[in-house]
Amino acid sequence: MNAFEHLDITSRFLIGLLIQLVRYGLVAGIAYYLFYVIKKEQWFFMKIQKRFPKKTDIQREVLFSLLTMLIFGLVGVLIILMRKMGWTQIYTDFSAHSVAYFFLSIGIAIFAHDTYFYWTHRMMHHPKLFPYFHKVHHLSHNPSPWAAFAFHPLEAIVQAAYIPVLVVIIPFHPLAMVVFMLWMMVLNVLGHTGYEFIPERFHDTWLGRLQNTPTHHNMHHQLNKGNYGLYFNIWDRLMGTNFRNYEDAYHKNISQKAEETQKVAY
Repeated sequence: MNAFEHLDITSRFLIGLLIQLVRYGLVAGIAYYLFYVIKKEQWFFMKIQKRFPKKTDIQREVLFSLLTMLIFGLVGVLIILMRKMGWTQIYTDFSAHSVAYFFLSIGIAIFAHDTYFYWTHRMMHHPKLFPYFHKVHHLSHNPSPWAAFAFHPLEAIVQAAYIPVLVVIIPFHPLAMVVFMLWMMVLNVLGHTGYEFIPERFHDTWLGRLQNTPTHHNMHHQLNKGNYGLYFNIWDRLMGTNFRNYEDAYHKNISQKAEETQKVAY
């Protein structure tokens, strides 16, 4: 952190933007390369929708994702300015809080973000807000990994606003921020792969049922409502917004994987 203290705001923004682009390029790029290039035919039996997005859809997703990364970079600058003015609880000295708190803060960030996402996501589905905030994301009816952050700028601002609020409320270390951002990016990309790969043995446990699956979010893109959760299936269960046939759809998708695996075994 100290290595960047001497840099001006513009330099920090450019470095932050580069980090965002590289991180997103690696996470979404690796997922796309695996599922849509080298394993495209071999793993097709796991494909939730038995077709692939059009080239124009992929191009749109990449374009809006780049715009989202730009906005995330600008919010990073905002956080730097807020810290200079003493408005945040960002700390850089590990001795300021315990190691246990460091990991607890990451857990708090993840669970709080899941709540924030559910309610803002559901709010953006209101007919009066949807065209201006969320419609761009739902142009991907059959999403690819590049759709994970393909937001309209207004939606990108709503999603990015979580971090400034978080660092005002709780003490947060920059390294915890890195871990949280990586978690957010990886889980969001995996949810948009369009492939169901969550093992049935895990999903059918109490812990597994609390996790969302690619089927869960893919149904949201197909049907344009319901299944609003991000990481966990807690708020959808509490608020009754899971699709009634979600579990059946998951088991149908995963059974195709099991059948194909048995064929390979024989």
